[in-house]
Amino acid sequence: MQPEIEAKFLNVNHDELRAKLKELGATCRQPMRLMRRRNFDLPDGGLERRHGWVRVRDEGDKITLSYKQLDDRSLQGMKEVLVVVNDFEAASNFLQAIGLVVKANEETRRESWELDGVEIDLDEWPWIKPFVEIEAQDEKSVWNIAKRLGLRPGDAKHGSVEIAYQAEYDVTEEETYVPELLFGPVPDWLVSRRRT
Repeated sequence: MQPEIEAKFLNVNHDELRAKLKELGATCRQPMRLMRRRNFDLPDGGLERRHGWVRVRDEGDKITLSYKQLDDRSLQGMKEVLVVVNDFEAASNFLQAIGLVVKANEETRRESWELDGVEIDLDEWPWIKPFVEIEAQDEKSVWNIAKRLGLRPGDAKHGSVEIAYQAEYDVTEEETYVPELLFGPVPDWLVSRRRT
């Protein structure tokens, strides 16, 4: 599996980042679009026990099937094997036919930029503040772009999106895995758990 060398910066202003990206000469590869994901596990939760999952994702311009595994919360702690497929529902049906079960349906919004070969994604997820994810082939490139965007490497977070939910809500990692993560009102059970 290949490491994903990436860092997340939470609670950012997308308009300010977008202006800075334009100023730096970055290219918008894809405007803000709705993306959907379907996550899968073995019936006994075997993938989750090793911090892994299978995901089908409609990215707007392509559909991907991947196995992701979080080995640790470092810059290179997320590992991934990814293939491009051509049909979201067919890929989902295939996974269910071989015995995997749907664990979650999710929707997000993402705007993708590129600067000096580095991918910068402006992300929106239900019920949390916007964040940015910077992914590159090496650590030096991640930190270089972060600094050029006015982001402090010391503020970087690593791992899956649950870290963003835990920053805003008093929830455990397990509680962030909900079967339907869709745009709309914050669920009642989560409202009272917002951090101040």
